[in-house]
Amino acid sequence: MARIERLITSGTFSLDGGTWEVDNNVWIVGDDSSVVVIDPAHDPAAIAEAVGSRTVEAILLTHGHDDHVRFALEAKAALGDPPVHLNPEDRVLWDMVHDTAPDAEIADGQEFRIAGVALTALHTPGHSPGSTCFSVSEPVGLPESVRPAEGTAEAPVLISGDTLFQGGPGATGRSYSSFDTIIESISQRLFALPEPTVVLTGHGDATSIGAEKPHLQEWIDRGH
Repeated sequence: MARIERLITSGTFSLDGGTWEVDNNVWIVGDDSSVVVIDPAHDPAAIAEAVGSRTVEAILLTHGHDDHVRFALEAKAALGDPPVHLNPEDRVLWDMVHDTAPDAEIADGQEFRIAGVALTALHTPGHSPGSTCFSVSEPVGLPESVRPAEGTAEAPVLISGDTLFQGGPGATGRSYSSFDTIIESISQRLFALPEPTVVLTGHGDATSIGAEKPHLQEWIDRGH
């Protein structure tokens, strides 16, 4: 059965002339033989150690902010040269960091199959133009550290990047972001998923669609 593992790495995020310290969630999806790595932030050596001898089929990026992509090419080299995938709408952010293109583009609805399950790409702009979540409709194994309810060892999941967090949408106060757009992405695409879906975020703790859905109007009213 496919399972998901989390590695927390630490570094910085820089945009619009500011730099902030951040902890990022790196998600490893697969089984004992092969995996995909989502958002290999900050520490390629630690990610390679967590992957071990398993084959990395792909590196998937949820968006192009530098805390998520700065070490993508170093991770690619450390993980056996898997292709790096990014939604092309975020090339403007990728190009602030890298002078070479990603290996492949992510299209809305595209499926990435690993360990018998499909990760379906959902284009959810707002935090950035190309922000993309990955939905797994079949139950997958969850590490204890991200189970939102006691005893929830398996569930369908959404790897949300910085689009949806516990307590609200991702930040939209910087360049190339839009609050109205992220609200549309969340309300129309993410909240159409089953309520038991566990949301694995780009930073911080997990949540679920059912836990966040009732609060949509609160977020709209507060404006962030």
